Amino acid sequence: MGRLSRASLFLSLLSGVLAPVSADSELVWDSTEKPLTGDSTFDKAACPNYAHYAAYPHRPLSKGPLALPFQRPDRRCRTFHSDAIEKVIVDITSRMKDPDLARLFENTFPSTTDTTIRFHTNGKDGKGKKPPPSQWPMGAFGDNEGAWEGPHSFVITGDILAEWLRDSTNQLSPYQALAKKDPRILTLILGAINTQSEYVIESPYCNAFQPPPISGLAPSMNGQDDTVHPIFEPSAVFECKYELDSLGHFLALANDFFEHTGNREFMNKRWYKAVNTLLEVLGAQSEPTFDSETGRYRPNEYTFQRQTTTGTETLNLAGNGNPLNNGTGLIRSAFRPSDDATIFGFFIPANAMMATELKRTATILKSSDKKSDLDLAETLQGWSRNITKGIWEHGVVPTRKYGDVFAYEVDGYGSSLLMDDANYPSLLALPLMGFVTEKDEVYQNTRRMLLEKTGNPYYLTGREFRGIGGPHIGLQNAWPMSLLVQARTSDDDEEIMECVKLVLKSSKLGLIHESVDVNWPSSYTRSWFAWANGVFAGTILDLAKRKPHLIFKDAVPYEV
Repeated sequence: MGRLSRASLFLSLLSGVLAPVSADSELVWDSTEKPLTGDSTFDKAACPNYAHYAAYPHRPLSKGPLALPFQRPDRRCRTFHSDAIEKVIVDITSRMKDPDLARLFENTFPSTTDTTIRFHTNGKDGKGKKPPPSQWPMGAFGDNEGAWEGPHSFVITGDILAEWLRDSTNQLSPYQALAKKDPRILTLILGAINTQSEYVIESPYCNAFQPPPISGLAPSMNGQDDTVHPIFEPSAVFECKYELDSLGHFLALANDFFEHTGNREFMNKRWYKAVNTLLEVLGAQSEPTFDSETGRYRPNEYTFQRQTTTGTETLNLAGNGNPLNNGTGLIRSAFRPSDDATIFGFFIPANAMMATELKRTATILKSSDKKSDLDLAETLQGWSRNITKGIWEHGVVPTRKYGDVFAYEVDGYGSSLLMDDANYPSLLALPLMGFVTEKDEVYQNTRRMLLEKTGNPYYLTGREFRGIGGPHIGLQNAWPMSLLVQARTSDDDEEIMECVKLVLKSSKLGLIHESVDVNWPSSYTRSWFAWANGVFAGTILDLAKRKPHLIFKDAVPYEV
């Protein structure tokens, strides 16, 4: 670790005075706690950069053997407040057996709202001003009627001032069940759906975006030299790696919201435009590399080249990637959810997610009495059926040791890649996305393969830690996220708790890291990774409902 800056040192000391808990490790929920804007005498400039703040422990410490620090920022520095979130923290932690596990949940469950909501408006509070079209393209083609109207939320990934479609959807996921109970959470998620709609309309091939033009926040540069087609506007887009799962997550955010609330406010003109834009991408990215009739090469609609010495950061063959065959029913993805380039472009986890989310969206539309909704639902169902058929026909391959398994990537020519990466969507997470059940035979074969070093090249084991990693970080670091997914796809109490305890022991700073060196857990990437914190919180909520005896002093299930 480096030295504390003066500002960080000052705020570290300040946190001991202003920490919203009692002097011991027991959390005391203060029902009078107000959001940041409620204290007009407090200067926000005093708030530390949380990326620096999270890298150092803060008191009070938990009473368990790990003595985990309290890492929530001062209440006046938090970026969003919800009484419902605070109540869940007390409900859960007051019943937990392990004070260290309780502290980790206390820090991680509110991580997204505490630290990553950089802009939010309910559309009526006067926050933000719609800019003229000349200041931000807001969709290079078609009209911009209704753009940036109503609620909007800008949810950053953590230590980067940009929003990833995938990350923000997963960051908000633990709060979806609270949306019906707390109007502020409902508006926050509704705003996130509206903002993602604008992003998809603007640049559907891109994965990460700049602050909304209505926020007044300045855009930032990623420092890369990329040549991308279709061209994008740098003031709107932070990075433009085409990842099929990004579009799947756009659908998932609204699908989860509707499932928990029954609220249809997101189904505005901009959302429909975004869904139709998504369908255009699916059409273009289902095309083969060579014309099926003439055999001639046909350039892909999307190409990406980066000046880099890291092979996974760019696409070969002039930015097209390796050839893909015709008639598979699968959709190409140039990059994985880890932001690494695919080897074979038919990335099975993202195809499975897309098939599932298209079907879920179609179900919402079919509950409407509008003919246009019913027609759109039929279109989405057709895509879902074709993709699902393609996965079972081309994405399942035989192995000598494990039997039939799901491949990670295929090309439609018979080539396949057998591995898994920690990032979601993954093969390990297929039941979580609803593509198969945990008991599916092919999934169980695949799961055994993925959780063995001899079956998955990125299953890493060491003296202190184990789990699935990936090429994004290297060959020594596993991701705690993979252990949490393993726990959530298991019914075995011993396996579940082994995974949870490994994650707990690797989280000495009271937060979930992006990745951990399997031999030296003190060596990690990212002290603060909001997505991973959300996955941990979601795992604890899952166990509280499904396996309460594992974490609670009693065996009474808890459901948000």
